[in-house]
Amino acid sequence: MMLNKLNLSAEIIVVGSGPGGATVARELSKLGKNVLLLERGYDHRRKFYYGTYLGAIRYSDRASLLFTEEGLNIIAPIMLGGATSMYAGCAAQPPGWLKNKYGIRTDLEVRQTIEELNIKPLPEHLRGEASTRIAQAAQALGYNWFPQPKFMNPARCKNNEKSYTCQASCMLGCRCGAKWNAAEWVDEAVANGARLSKGVRVRKVLCKEGHVIGVEGTFHGRKFSASAQTVILAAGGIGSARILQNSGLNAAGVGMTMDTTVMIYGATREKGTGKEPPMTWSWENPEEGYMLSTLMDPWLLYPLAAIRKGIGPALRWLQWHKMLGVMIKLKDDISGGIYPDGKIRKPMTASDHERLKHAYEVCKKILIEAGAKKSSIFMRPFIGTHPSGSVRIGDMLDDNLQTEIHGLYVCDASVFPEALDRPTVLTIIGLGKRLAKYLINK
Repeated sequence: MMLNKLNLSAEIIVVGSGPGGATVARELSKLGKNVLLLERGYDHRRKFYYGTYLGAIRYSDRASLLFTEEGLNIIAPIMLGGATSMYAGCAAQPPGWLKNKYGIRTDLEVRQTIEELNIKPLPEHLRGEASTRIAQAAQALGYNWFPQPKFMNPARCKNNEKSYTCQASCMLGCRCGAKWNAAEWVDEAVANGARLSKGVRVRKVLCKEGHVIGVEGTFHGRKFSASAQTVILAAGGIGSARILQNSGLNAAGVGMTMDTTVMIYGATREKGTGKEPPMTWSWENPEEGYMLSTLMDPWLLYPLAAIRKGIGPALRWLQWHKMLGVMIKLKDDISGGIYPDGKIRKPMTASDHERLKHAYEVCKKILIEAGAKKSSIFMRPFIGTHPSGSVRIGDMLDDNLQTEIHGLYVCDASVFPEALDRPTVLTIIGLGKRLAKYLINK
């Protein structure tokens, strides 16, 4: 929909179409609300390059070369569906501390989502031979690994379950259709009457006498503004903070979390994890503050990461099909932040390093038990998989996700008061449904 042909007013404006924005837009439009959904990116799902290396370059922020000042690589999709276009399809219940410590209850909303999307682990025969071998090795060492629940249904494949061939490269975008994408709920919202405009860069929110009155930004280089009495920012852990900074809320982006992620690799003589679905088995260690799961860099991306660790790890590319990979996802401390000069800083704290050290030793034991040669084990450079905690509940938001500006809400990973240290999408959907109910009742 072209903005110059659009009536730029609505009851509710939603900025961003990831799991938070898509959920809110869908729930509100179902009940007849006048919703305008503005998305910075485009819909790439049916393009020939979707789910390829070329595609990832095309629809990731800065062509997948977004780094913090410390060298942490952040993969941030900018497209319809947001992060759900480039995720491993994992679903995890919200952590207990979100309810117990902060009073944010999403139990009902999460249960509804699990039932509606049929969230469950992959069938046993599709979890991967090497991935299952890692899980069995971990279990033999006393670590209670479990089959990871998924936003993934092999029966949804374009042909049938027999065409399901998910592997590491599927994180670039799901080409077979097995994985749920938040863009599907955007489609539903539009069918229910919501208006969608893509290629829109919202720069700031507009307010008058402490109440939000709309947003302004650019569309293909042209300025635009849109009016509404309710605005929901769902532009992601980085995007929402930048919009709030531009709107005069200077506390936005002061400190953030990242669920800092890294993979530990080891070479084996047997089949590796690269050609298997990512993250089919996991283990959560909340006491030490990290999560482990089976995960491997896609074939072409592996050497780009490994070369930063030296020639030896890079040459393991020749053995990629026999490499085992275990992911560490840290519950990192709030640090650094998103700065008005455009820079992002995310230094690791002393506690982060302690968590990483503990997790690394556990991973080494598991990989060796699973058949990896001890001399081949190495840690690839860090990845920032979940930019979050930049507009935190309790600091900038009340428990209804509203800012100090009346009518201005935030609903994405930026609202997390602490690092989630687990897959985020199910928690964000729960928050989105909860916010939609609040707005309807209000």
